Amino acid sequence: MRIDILTLFPGMIRGPLDESIVKRAVEAGIVDIQVHDIRDWAEGKHRVADDSPYGGGPGMVMKPEPVFAATEAVIEMSEDRGPIILMTPVGRRFDHSVAVDLSNEKRLILICGHYEGLDARIHEHLATDELSIGDYVLSGGELPALVVAESVVRQLPGALGCADSAADDSFVHGLLEAPQYTRPPEYRGWEVPEMLVSGHHQEIERWRRRRNLLLTAQRRPDLIRDASLSDDEREWLAEQGVDPAESRQ
Repeated sequence: MRIDILTLFPGMIRGPLDESIVKRAVEAGIVDIQVHDIRDWAEGKHRVADDSPYGGGPGMVMKPEPVFAATEAVIEMSEDRGPIILMTPVGRRFDHSVAVDLSNEKRLILICGHYEGLDARIHEHLATDELSIGDYVLSGGELPALVVAESVVRQLPGALGCADSAADDSFVHGLLEAPQYTRPPEYRGWEVPEMLVSGHHQEIERWRRRRNLLLTAQRRPDLIRDASLSDDEREWLAEQGVDPAESRQ
């Protein structure tokens, strides 16, 4: 896969890409990530890429010319094609299922908005998709682009050291992941649950499934609404003081 990220602030992007899973995936040839400075395609001595909005209002708006020119030039840097995605608060909500879908593409182009946003003609005539990572305000689309890039890279075969790691992540099966423990077995008087050191693998899986359900019911009851629960699991949750039926309201 190839991921191209277009931004006015490439320094915000490059550092995190040189660490951890993404770095290893790049070094292994699993993904090729390229960062492009939109100002390289801006015209004039000062490479101006933003201007004041028509009709008045605060802040500055990213101009269409450099964004179109940058994107069209970047498209031609590879024969592979894929979605052109704006990182913007008006986009559809990014989640695990979107990450999985995007991981099946040969190429992604992520465009980072900044300031008060992008000229509407970029939304209407250049982007093929728009994504938001949540209902809150950031200075630009750089951090969201990194979130999308890492989440997608994690789904690529060979990107993780353990092939089962991605399959056990939160949200993969619609539930939050069960609490995890490691050595030492006792720390400051707090002990690892006895079940996890019992060696009974079937019972351990049952314990983890129940903790998945309980944690999800307590912290994300909206997810329990769509979870597939057995009668035994519903009864166990009721014993813990959780009524899955209430989560459906």
